Amino acid sequence: MTFAALRGHSTNLVGVPTGLLASAAFNDFPLTLHIRGVHENHARLFDGLAMAGSQAEAGQLFRDYMDNIFGLRQPTVDSGGVRRHHASYLRLLKGWGYDANSREGAVVKGWVESRFGLFPTFHKTPLARFASPAWSRYVEDKLSSRFHNNAIHAQLDLLYEFCQGSLARWLRPGRRHLTLYRGINDFREISLSDHIHYRRGHALVRLNNVSSFTARRDIACEFGDTLLEAQVPTVKILFCNDLLPRHTLQGEAEYLVVGGDYRVTVSTY
Repeated sequence: MTFAALRGHSTNLVGVPTGLLASAAFNDFPLTLHIRGVHENHARLFDGLAMAGSQAEAGQLFRDYMDNIFGLRQPTVDSGGVRRHHASYLRLLKGWGYDANSREGAVVKGWVESRFGLFPTFHKTPLARFASPAWSRYVEDKLSSRFHNNAIHAQLDLLYEFCQGSLARWLRPGRRHLTLYRGINDFREISLSDHIHYRRGHALVRLNNVSSFTARRDIACEFGDTLLEAQVPTVKILFCNDLLPRHTLQGEAEYLVVGGDYRVTVSTY
């Protein structure tokens, strides 16, 4: 079976049909999204966040909660006496920053597939068929035992919900969309759903199920000769540059965006 007509699983954990969630129409008129059970299972965290007086305070509260619940500051010692740290959302962000096609990147793509139902379209190479070596490599990477020893999907659930609450309250209150940019050199990682009309500069593209964007046009231009400008719904943002007081993606003003079909403005240099 190919990916041409199938954009994702028939079910997900956000309560919106996957076909709708993947569509450009959803991006035009986004619905509120929540991952099932996260607020209910971590009421203490979200009650505390509601009392925070600033984004900086909320960010520190979030990090402390994650450290305590998931033991992120407590390395374990294996049978050979080697100290090993538990799988952490921060280490995934760091790995993604170095290479979105790393095993860390595959874990993030696998989480989006699990929670939002969207299939990835690229991991090291285009993912065109399920029964293919490329898909098998992606599955092997996303299930790497190195990153699945500490409820890593639950950590990413909390990161997404914290990001959504922070955008609504502190970072971008009242905003349903943000103008974000992505620089590319070719379209191997992005499927064209419509022909690009350069004179008008618009296209419909299918992004990978999670993709990097930046809020700064000048930074995006450093990553490719073709610039994509998109109106990204805030409900599709997993992570943004000013969410946490310290992280590894700050230098590029990076946003991690859940994918699907996007209408973009295309510029070339």
